[in-house]
Amino acid sequence: MSHHFDRHANPRNLLTPATLKVVDSIARAGHVPMHAMSAQQAKAAYAAAANVLELPVQKLARVEDFSIPARDGYALPARHYAPSDATLPVLLYLHGGGFTVGSIATHDGLCRRLAHLAGCAVVSLDYRLAPEYQFPTAHEDSWDALQWIAAHGSARGLDGTRLAIGGDSAGGTLSAACAIEARDHGLPLALQLLFYPGCTGHQNTPSHQRFAKGFVLEEPNISYFFGHYIRTPADRYDWRFAPLDGRRPDGYEADLAGVAPAWIGLAECDPLVDEGVAYADRLRMAGVPVDLEIYLGVVHEFIKMGRALPEAAKAHADAARALHQALQPHV
Repeated sequence: MSHHFDRHANPRNLLTPATLKVVDSIARAGHVPMHAMSAQQAKAAYAAAANVLELPVQKLARVEDFSIPARDGYALPARHYAPSDATLPVLLYLHGGGFTVGSIATHDGLCRRLAHLAGCAVVSLDYRLAPEYQFPTAHEDSWDALQWIAAHGSARGLDGTRLAIGGDSAGGTLSAACAIEARDHGLPLALQLLFYPGCTGHQNTPSHQRFAKGFVLEEPNISYFFGHYIRTPADRYDWRFAPLDGRRPDGYEADLAGVAPAWIGLAECDPLVDEGVAYADRLRMAGVPVDLEIYLGVVHEFIKMGRALPEAAKAHADAARALHQALQPHV
């Protein structure tokens, strides 16, 4: 009995030995925290650290840079990954980074692995980032890209009739909101693939307090990112920022009935874990098929730490299996 209590008294006791090593090495490195940097410095710091613990680079038949037009004519950089030159079903991938940091480059390894393991094409998107571009630009860019792939992907060997969307962290937020847009606009979507998505506008769940410091994604950094992205406090109440508890213009929460099936992969020791579980519950209540995996003893960002944490490769494989199954041709 006392052991169980101890685990809860000190959340560090939940971490796997390998995760504890990672967390402690980050603390020992003593880098300036992101919230003490300018946004430009934070982007550079994240880029420098992003691939340190990544698995070796997966070679693919096709890795091509191109661009997708946004609604205002802006050319959104994108990268097309594919394991062969055949026309393939496709995952639109939206990287994490609090709407402020991250890029195609920081998530290159992950997208290569998903394309290889799932046998599908992956299109990774550089949606526009804060503070230069604030809410709802990232959402609109992501939704514009999804519609573009559905309508024009065939010119690139992308089968827009077999389409999934996915992302990690803020990219998971964007994916969940785009799945709602897709349902609203009658765009068929096979799957929403969410790695520890942000789902709530207010960071007020118990896991936000419990894992506020020392678990990679620290509370001051969350506030810092959102401070750059949000225009006014009202944006926090918008469903496109907070698919779990945000509101529509009519004042109601977004109805989730009929959105794409979800695969959700969460980290147990992550401030975002509670809202991820709550979102899975809301989807299930709306009759949406949900496959929820919680990887024990790991932290936010773990899917990019495959060299140190075996759970990363497990999550890649689990996600890819769900993706492969969802994108099969309908018999």
